[in-house]
Amino acid sequence: MKSPRKLLMAAPLLFLLPLHALASPAYDDQPARHSNGHSCVGCVLVVSVIEQLAQVHNSTVQASMERLCSYLPGKLLLKTTCYLVVDMFGPDIIKLLSMDKNADVVCHTLKFCKQDPGQPLCHLYPLPKETWKFTLEKARQIVKKSPTLKYSRSDSNICSLPFLAKICEMIKSAIKNSVPFKDVDSDKYSVFPTLRGYHWRGRDCNDSNGMAYPGRRPDNWDIHQDSNCNGIWGVDPKDGIPYEKKFCEGSQPRGIILLGDSAGAHFHISPEWITASQMSLKSFVNLPTAITDELNWPQLSGITGFLNSTSGITEDSIYLRLRKRNRCNHRDYQNISKNGASSQNLEKFIESLSRNQLLDHPAIVIYAMIGNDVCNGKSDSVPKMTTPEKLYSKVMQTLKYLNSHLPNGSHVILYGLPDGTFLWDNLHNKYHPLGQLNKDVTYAHFYSFLNCLQVSPCQGWMSSNETLRTLTSQRAEQLSNTLKKIATRKKFTNFNLFYMDFDFQGIIKEWQKRGGQPWQLIEPVDGFHPNEVCQTGLYLALSFAQN
Repeated sequence: MKSPRKLLMAAPLLFLLPLHALASPAYDDQPARHSNGHSCVGCVLVVSVIEQLAQVHNSTVQASMERLCSYLPGKLLLKTTCYLVVDMFGPDIIKLLSMDKNADVVCHTLKFCKQDPGQPLCHLYPLPKETWKFTLEKARQIVKKSPTLKYSRSDSNICSLPFLAKICEMIKSAIKNSVPFKDVDSDKYSVFPTLRGYHWRGRDCNDSNGMAYPGRRPDNWDIHQDSNCNGIWGVDPKDGIPYEKKFCEGSQPRGIILLGDSAGAHFHISPEWITASQMSLKSFVNLPTAITDELNWPQLSGITGFLNSTSGITEDSIYLRLRKRNRCNHRDYQNISKNGASSQNLEKFIESLSRNQLLDHPAIVIYAMIGNDVCNGKSDSVPKMTTPEKLYSKVMQTLKYLNSHLPNGSHVILYGLPDGTFLWDNLHNKYHPLGQLNKDVTYAHFYSFLNCLQVSPCQGWMSSNETLRTLTSQRAEQLSNTLKKIATRKKFTNFNLFYMDFDFQGIIKEWQKRGGQPWQLIEPVDGFHPNEVCQTGLYLALSFAQN
């Protein structure tokens, strides 16, 4: 018999936190404590939503669990998984919540949260008035005869479940290789949107022909077929001139390529997914897409986004600006970004970049590793930060790779790192979406919870320790200066090299001119990433203004 605890491990999949643990570094060896931390966050989140749904609708816990499942789509077996979880763990959750045990107590009782010997107690909500030891023992007595507690967490692998195995395989493959899961002709372009498909790079126009893909120079001016997928091909019957030659010759087409981290991929967890008062049947419509895009929304990102903004801003992405300027650039974008990416691990997926020096147009490459060289979840985070020397070595390695793969006439732009002290300064005393209903969880509480579990995307900036925040910003400035030196001193044969500051203070000032508040520029659920307004609108407006 499969462990039913695996089903509860699947529950956080509904909200995707354990998938990438708020986009924390993805390449570090994850010790058991960190794995447990991700499970703990997912459990507390799910139980919190169940409890708050019951409160909002004045219903029983059983009814709120069924309500949550009814909201979920059938795709990826999300609804099925939810009902299985409720059937297996519902009775225990009902017993504990009916005894006024909060999500922290529930998840510690069910052993998804664990206090290791010598380690602090990690909790999101205020501690109970009675001692923690007494409260937990009392809760365990309530469910001591539960069959679910007979199973060990050590074999809790949701991907071993038959009905989830195929989904896991697809997601893992796309994440590992950073190339489309569905790509018939193996040209790194796809007709499928997610799983590293055309949400990430231009849509293939002929998936049975590996020589037809976005960004290539036209084959014989595309007289007979569209070889570069820009929609321009054939011959004008009036004068016999190929349309590609007539419209694109001499226009200097250039694609846009991003080498980035979770910010560049536009990591986003919808607040509606965890806010009981806003939850409805429409809330989870995009959940399957989010899962198969690794919780990222590159189709809406500030650099390679091609869909209309969902936030009401009018500025276009860099790709759409290039396309508007020159229609021959249609579909020529690549978002080579990854959750947890940094200068130190880019080499593991840079080969997914698609550019042929002889066959393709030049490109504008933006190098934007803006966080993970200083951000990590370690309790002692400073020693784990990238040093200027290590950054220099890895960036030079990346630039040499680009010089050997980019067509002549390309451009490379190195983005500096931001000053993340903004996060604590503007968010720490505001309520997190999980705390808005009962005014009991601020971002300070949320940051502390993640830090305690050592799964924070950036302990250095998401911390009450002012000295640590200052040290993190100082290291970020050192790394930015290193990038600036490289851009001013190094020359390459196939591209021009530039540097651009991440002027976050300038973004804030521009947003305030428009009547906005600084905290509105940050993703509300993770309290860390720049949101769509920040990266798609203002950041681009200022970037272009500086050039």
